[in-house]
Amino acid sequence: MLTRKQLDLLEFIHKRVQRDGVPPSFDEMKEALDLRSKSGIHRLITALEERGFIRRLAHRARAIEIVKLPESLGGEASGFTPRVIDGDRPDAGKPANAMDIETVGALELPLMGRIAAGVPIEAISHASHNVAVPQSMVRGSGEHYALEVKGDSMIEAGINDGDVVIIRETSTADNGDIVVALVEDHEATLKRFFRKGNAIALEAANPAYETRVLPDDKVKVQGRLVGLIRTY
Repeated sequence: MLTRKQLDLLEFIHKRVQRDGVPPSFDEMKEALDLRSKSGIHRLITALEERGFIRRLAHRARAIEIVKLPESLGGEASGFTPRVIDGDRPDAGKPANAMDIETVGALELPLMGRIAAGVPIEAISHASHNVAVPQSMVRGSGEHYALEVKGDSMIEAGINDGDVVIIRETSTADNGDIVVALVEDHEATLKRFFRKGNAIALEAANPAYETRVLPDDKVKVQGRLVGLIRTY
């Protein structure tokens, strides 16, 4: 039996994983549940893990796998199937994708190069090779592509240096979306997007990096994060 706060947190994590492909940050969890400190979130996370609803994945920044859901959130009797957002260690000889692509099927997406999760780097527009991506990651209409992450500014969103992110091409974004942003037509970066009047804020998920606020005509959204693949 879960407490109200435990259930609220589990529902919030589940919805964010479904929307973004990565779990929310502890700050976002704290704000969503209206708690005063992160210690309360730590206690709730530990309680959910002890009760078998989530699993924290070792050696990864706040990577969380939802193992099961209660019936009130669509689990158990309704046939909920856990979604592994970061992927476990693969069997020898299999690709290290977040899901078994032999089971769910895979698509080949172009790997367009490296995207900065830190100080923006030069934009890359030419595919180096293709990567196999589970079909379930390619949601909705539109073209998709992959980018290798360079840097650590998004680690509190569960995105590490060397990860491959799956991006759906779009020129628009909602506040809070993790996007590929083209800055002044030559710098590309992966950040959370927030519109503030006539300005765009590109927010890191690492307190070591400051939020960049730019005129809206200096920032072009190139796509939105829909999935992540990690290799070991």
